[in-house]
Amino acid sequence: MPSVQVHRRLLGHAIWSTRKKAGLTQEKLAEKSELSTVFISRIERGVESPSVDNLVKIAKALGMNVADLVSDF
Repeated sequence: MPSVQVHRRLLGHAIWSTRKKAGLTQEKLAEKSELSTVFISRIERGVESPSVDNLVKIAKALGMNVADLVSDF
């Protein structure tokens, strides 16, 4: 079973990839999700785990739902 750290990296990569495809900078995603740029960066690098509430904010800012972000793992 994958460790929590692996899940954080997978989620971070999913957010990073989706953000890039949407043409958003970390700053723009942070603004749209009402979170800090530093926090977005830490999530994308797999250093930080977002709360469910923050994950919903990020997903909405990316124009998708949480299930789409985690569907690959």
